[in-house]
Amino acid sequence: MRVWKLAKGINRPLTRPTVKINRRSSSTSADRESRLETTTTWAAATARAGEVDQRHRRRPTMPKLRAARLLCLILLGGRRARTASSFSPSPSSTVRGGGAVGGVTSTSLRGVRSAVRRARDSILSRERTDEDLKDGIAFFYDRSSKLWEDVWGEHMHHGYYIPADRTDHIQAQIDLIDEVLKWAGVDDDKPPKTVVDVGCGIGGSSRHIVRKYDGCTAKGITLSPYQANRGNELAKEAGLSDRASFQVADALNMPFADSSSDLVWSLESGEHMPDKPKFVGELMRVAKPGGRVILVTWCHRDLEPGEERLTKKEERILARINRAYFLPQWCSVDDYVRLLEDEGAVDVRREDWSYVIAPFWKAVIKSSLNLKSVVGLLRSGFSTIRGAYAMLLMLRGFQMGVIKFGLITCTKKEE
Repeated sequence: MRVWKLAKGINRPLTRPTVKINRRSSSTSADRESRLETTTTWAAATARAGEVDQRHRRRPTMPKLRAARLLCLILLGGRRARTASSFSPSPSSTVRGGGAVGGVTSTSLRGVRSAVRRARDSILSRERTDEDLKDGIAFFYDRSSKLWEDVWGEHMHHGYYIPADRTDHIQAQIDLIDEVLKWAGVDDDKPPKTVVDVGCGIGGSSRHIVRKYDGCTAKGITLSPYQANRGNELAKEAGLSDRASFQVADALNMPFADSSSDLVWSLESGEHMPDKPKFVGELMRVAKPGGRVILVTWCHRDLEPGEERLTKKEERILARINRAYFLPQWCSVDDYVRLLEDEGAVDVRREDWSYVIAPFWKAVIKSSLNLKSVVGLLRSGFSTIRGAYAMLLMLRGFQMGVIKFGLITCTKKEE
């Protein structure tokens, strides 16, 4: 309490207490002790005031601190700093002799420094760590999935635009699923009984597949708790809860037994995987011998003979997209083919469908230019707003020819 009172009067000069001494009288021992105690008290008070003054100068006021956090959050677009009110001080963080909590300042400043670092990395388009990517993906899709469903429905992927001028966008998304299955030869083979949907979104693909093939069941995984819960809700509403289920899990460590699925399906999730060899290894591990793997993903273009890397311009635009969508480094379809062959895959086929889905991004951008979408964007937070802006970058990347929409399929070798 004494420290708090000093802090309240921090702008007032601390005056030395006046001590009246009768110099004519003899200086008794009691007088000397009294003067010594008064001087010591003044010195201690001065020291404490100096400490509080230094803290006051170093520490921004709480409104300024919150404003700094808000600015960093806007620049970052997602990861929230801890607030001082959520800090639970340990006994050692309490200042002795008073009620001020020193831990609040240090924790607040650490949160601001961390947010500033992330904002700086975002502006410079620096790569995130694997852990930051996982947290960011979950946060991004937790915040954006409801808006996407409100505008576009249950399918969170590109559409099949043949003919190119079609405007039935939701049906185009459904058609993409059917056309990919047809292209991969699933319709020609024995219908799958068990499906794993890697990066399932809110489960639109899984529910469509189990409706398409009699007796088929699907299990989907996502990093987003919102998506998993919403997927299960929609399955229950459709009367498919016994055939399609969804859970939070990491695609690099899937909770499924070896050789347990007839079809392992990954529709536009591979681009989020920081460890592509491990990702491909998991797809092949879960597939049954003779089972099929289908991988549909954004890739960068294949390198030309003699090229060792993309151009600087191409790398810059991909880096900016990475920050918005929480993506690691990109790879090419050629890279995926080599990884699958290294895992023993057979009958590997590939195709570039960039031209098939080319109208999609323009359609998405156009759909965001209405009041409902704008209000939804503002409510979803800055990470979703930044993702919407990144659609322009995706469109530009497609037009440059650096971004490709790749299809790869293979079968797991029979034992």
